Amino acid sequence: MQIPLPPAAPVRRLAVVDLARGVALLAMALYHLTWDLGFLRLSPENVALSPAGRAAAHGIAGSFLVLVGVSLVLARGRRAGWWRPYLMRLGRIALAAAAISLATAWLFPESWIFFGILHCIALSSVLALPALAAPLPLVGLSAALVFAGPVLAGLAGAPAILDAPGLLFLGLGARVPVTNDYVPLVPWFGFVLAGVGLGRIGLPRLAASRLGPWAPRNRIGRIATFAGRHSLAVYLVHQPVLLGLLSGVAAVTGPHPRAGEAAFLREYRANCAEAGGTEAACRVAARCVLVRLRGEGLWRAGGDFTNEEQARAITVSRACFRDAGGG
Repeated sequence: MQIPLPPAAPVRRLAVVDLARGVALLAMALYHLTWDLGFLRLSPENVALSPAGRAAAHGIAGSFLVLVGVSLVLARGRRAGWWRPYLMRLGRIALAAAAISLATAWLFPESWIFFGILHCIALSSVLALPALAAPLPLVGLSAALVFAGPVLAGLAGAPAILDAPGLLFLGLGARVPVTNDYVPLVPWFGFVLAGVGLGRIGLPRLAASRLGPWAPRNRIGRIATFAGRHSLAVYLVHQPVLLGLLSGVAAVTGPHPRAGEAAFLREYRANCAEAGGTEAACRVAARCVLVRLRGEGLWRAGGDFTNEEQARAITVSRACFRDAGGG
């Protein structure tokens, strides 16, 4: 009895996949724009660091990694000669990841990127190769185990050695490192495996559907698919361009008038509670301090203060705490 093989992946490039990658790039650029605005204090608060912002970042990263798996299936579908372009692409990604590590180590030495999205894509592109031919149920099970990795490691009591700097790329330790982009293998490699499974199941059907021969006809669609075809170049260029342009804006306009307010209020309320103040009193005192600092010209988001200004600010804080009934 002959066992039926899964349908082969399409051998041609699918514009709809490039479009999906282009949409993911747009979402990523919007997220980085939000982060840059907060980092340069051009917005009242860095929304990118809020729970909603972090959820968006995770969703965008997951979509990219799924598309990595899909792209591996597409590349493998070209059969003869697919290794050469695969290795060239892998080399470009690895070099780009190394360049980002070097650049961020210079610019942000306290939070440099040692294993971000590109590092994860490069290593995952190698580790996922067996999944291109493995039985699909095994690919699905492997993806599920990788997704569950952090929970399983926690239940099993992960050894302290997994928090060693050289093993942080695994994502199985208890410590979350301070870095501007952290995409460890666990659980993120699970998205690549899921993309491989999705590609092996869906790409032949997609190629045979009406979307298979689709090509963009308007300018927006052509730009999006072009960006999707050159996603690595767009990824490397967009953030320096955004940060450079917005830095120029910040130099002209200065910080947003309310930049840092929310963070100040949260920090003051936490310190007030540690000093024995009630929640209501700390909330009133925090707002009082902010208003009085502004009134006395002592509010500068992220600014340096002289010893005399620090003494005045402490006096204001104590007076507000006392008037709010904090003691």
